[in-house]
Amino acid sequence: MIHRAFYLPEPPLAFGHGQCLEAPKDGLFLFGPFEDAGGRREVRLGFIGTEAGAGLLRAWLAKMRGWIGPPLNRQGAETTWAPPWPGFEAVFGLALPDRPMAEITLDGVEIDAAIKRSNRSDAVRTTVKLYADAIRRHRTTEERQPDVWVAVIPDVVFRYGRPAVAPPPRAERTASTIISSRAAKAFYERGDLFPETMGDAEVYLFANNFHHQLKAELLADRVALQLILERTLQDRALDNRPGSRGLQDEATVAWNFATTLYFKMDAKPWALANVRPGVCYVGLVFKNDETPAAKGEACCAAQMFLNSGDGLVFRGALGPWYSDENREYHLSSKAAGELMASVIAGYKDKHGRAPSQLFIHGRHRFSRQEWEGFKSAVPPDTELVGVRIRPGDEMRLFRPGASTPVLRGTAVALDERQALLWTRGYVPRLATYPGFETPKPLSVEVTHGKADLEQVLGDVLALTKVNYNACDFASGIPVTLRFADRVGEILMASPRTAEAPPLPFRYYI
Repeated sequence: MIHRAFYLPEPPLAFGHGQCLEAPKDGLFLFGPFEDAGGRREVRLGFIGTEAGAGLLRAWLAKMRGWIGPPLNRQGAETTWAPPWPGFEAVFGLALPDRPMAEITLDGVEIDAAIKRSNRSDAVRTTVKLYADAIRRHRTTEERQPDVWVAVIPDVVFRYGRPAVAPPPRAERTASTIISSRAAKAFYERGDLFPETMGDAEVYLFANNFHHQLKAELLADRVALQLILERTLQDRALDNRPGSRGLQDEATVAWNFATTLYFKMDAKPWALANVRPGVCYVGLVFKNDETPAAKGEACCAAQMFLNSGDGLVFRGALGPWYSDENREYHLSSKAAGELMASVIAGYKDKHGRAPSQLFIHGRHRFSRQEWEGFKSAVPPDTELVGVRIRPGDEMRLFRPGASTPVLRGTAVALDERQALLWTRGYVPRLATYPGFETPKPLSVEVTHGKADLEQVLGDVLALTKVNYNACDFASGIPVTLRFADRVGEILMASPRTAEAPPLPFRYYI
């Protein structure tokens, strides 16, 4: 069979003053953000962390108000793909304060003792509560509230606040008095008459991941939270500082930190340009429930993204969605219909009508009953299309006689409904390939409904450019699936997310 190869032009992005460019950093510097900050003249920041973290953040804010030089290559020259940081107000037209409007200083000794508790579940849960409870106290006692809370995390929390890491040395551990995980599982299976046992057992319903659990803990409070490590904010000039190797250069950190901060203030730095009106993209999220009370169930959620760049996360029902036989997740017809009904209602709340086109992105082909459930919740005048997106390992492209790899945007159609799409590759705008290995394609297949294949590929390529968690030129995965694992893990990190309402995407990243 002869495959057809073609090239998709780089999707443009929209910035301030109605201007469009391909690269986020160029567009922000030249034209400013797509949306203004709602009349605010200064960023309203909150801080929580140790006294050392407070000093590091103030120094970092001062640095971000000015120019930060770009990283240099091995020859000492500036790179084309990593420009300098021009200063926060120069980029966003918004002042960055000398210090946060709210500062919560936690005791570093107390944090160290909490995260080093001998029981890992107890350690992470106790440390999360130190942060979450302090933010909640501020929200109930203070009238003026920050738009975004910056949690500056000590390195010790990062070291021990993750699953599957070695515990602290025995001599450094502090005592935990809660029941064991085995006893907690027995409690959920047989019950117990003692209320203190219930409190201990509940700790095991939370994930042993500080980042995910803290995000999940504050979802109900609608706290936009940005976590950053203390070592990330430390001066790169201190060459002998432990852990300094492998850190991003300060200009790149400034671009990424500022872009995420602006987005979490509920203002979009950029948006897709030339996108068809009335289009809605949905990515499905699945995550197994690993807690002692689980009975082989998984959580399903939907990430909805609009052509404007707005995103919402809808949590669906728990159920036996995972199949050991085919190693795939599939919803029942009822659960699929209920989840899609929530998506349609969310779209109507924003636009007053149902979408004209709705693309569902998944990593697996949708089952017959799953698809029938989706269709049952979608109005007749909404065109519903199912798209399977997964790594395409069956083909590589090379350019004989060329010193650069395949162009980003190259596609090879395998038939009328399936193609390979290179979302990573050489970028003429950057004059480089921002990668190390031979670029691998995505396999994109229209599995249900009718859609023009090139249009679907163009949409997927465009959706790699709306990752507001970093100011990169593009990601390799469309945003509908880029954060699927993280969103699922946050939803399963706390039992309190079971009744989570649809929330904007900015609360999850």
